[in-house]
Amino acid sequence: MKKLEIVYGIHPLIEAIVAKKTIDKIFFKRGLKKVSNAHKKLINLSKKEHIPIKIVSKQQFFQLKNKNHQGVFAVLPPIKTYYIEDLLPIFYEKGKNPLLIILDRITDVRNFGSIIRTAACAGADAIIIPKQDTAMIGSDSIKTSSGALFQVPICKEKNILNTIEFLKNSGLKIVSATEKSNIYWYNIDFSGPTALILGNEEKGISSKYLKISYEKAKIPAIKGISSLNVSVACGVILYEIFRQRKYKSKIRF
Repeated sequence: MKKLEIVYGIHPLIEAIVAKKTIDKIFFKRGLKKVSNAHKKLINLSKKEHIPIKIVSKQQFFQLKNKNHQGVFAVLPPIKTYYIEDLLPIFYEKGKNPLLIILDRITDVRNFGSIIRTAACAGADAIIIPKQDTAMIGSDSIKTSSGALFQVPICKEKNILNTIEFLKNSGLKIVSATEKSNIYWYNIDFSGPTALILGNEEKGISSKYLKISYEKAKIPAIKGISSLNVSVACGVILYEIFRQRKYKSKIRF
């Protein structure tokens, strides 16, 4: 039997309900000092979806004592993961212009969650991660993504190099976000099917992935700052992709 996940925080639970996840009941902490509008939204949504609410003592929140739980939690089945080989044909059949994100050894759960949230907002179709050397998919990453992990399919792949080759052969342009380039991100054509690679917080993208990338996208920084945080870089590039696809143009300098 797979381990269940404790999902805590208002927005992750709202996202779980919207995504039609199986929720038996939602636990509220007795004696909440402040019931915010967000709490009320969660209560109303729970009632609408016929999800029971149970008031429990603060002792029930003991294992979340160092977490920003906002006085609410629920127990859910683990998040399902996929293989991109199964999803990509479905994307094409639906007439999508696929946008995929490949995370190379992103281990910081805050960066991981932030990337997932940004990807969901920018319309990414799937996130690809390795089976090892990655942030865990679980309670903390659900919280740091504000529940966006319920919205974007996560593909766990044993061999990322083979996955990239598969994507290339399937018509996707492979673009690596790296300072080891002279091409700025806004001068790359993202209008077609694209897989964006983002690298480890300290080491960047593996050289073997850089070698097989079609393009390398650089985001310049002011002298003295080596590079952007990976989740910030993700947002910068994803919204250029969004802009190009919506307005059909690239900026040229």
